[in-house]
Amino acid sequence: MRGVEANPGGVPRVLLVEDHSDTRQMYAEFLGIQFEVITAVDGEDALRTLGIHVPDVIVTDLSLPGTDGFELVARVRADPTLQSIPIICLSGYGGYEHEDRARAAGCDRLLQKPCMPDELAAIVSDAIAHAAIRRKNA
Repeated sequence: MRGVEANPGGVPRVLLVEDHSDTRQMYAEFLGIQFEVITAVDGEDALRTLGIHVPDVIVTDLSLPGTDGFELVARVRADPTLQSIPIICLSGYGGYEHEDRARAAGCDRLLQKPCMPDELAAIVSDAIAHAAIRRKNA
């Protein structure tokens, strides 16, 4: 997995991974007000997309067909060219076990669905800002 097109200095880029088309469209439209949004319908689609575009942040559902969000996060974290990208996970499942599994895979933040689009946009902005500070201080 090797991203070839970074987003140098432009509008921050978000990779949104969601298998439910209505949810994907709603979040993409709302996030698109502030960010460049690239969408993927499942984990494999996301991995292909990451081979072309390097986002500033990844927002992924955990329950995806095929390669689920847990596996996607683990594979991103295992790739040296992608591992520093902040990852925000969305889940319709609650409980500490689910949260612990997401964190163990490498998720930076876990949000319960339904998540209001304005809350998601604020968290994405915060993740991008924190990543920029980490890069600056590295």
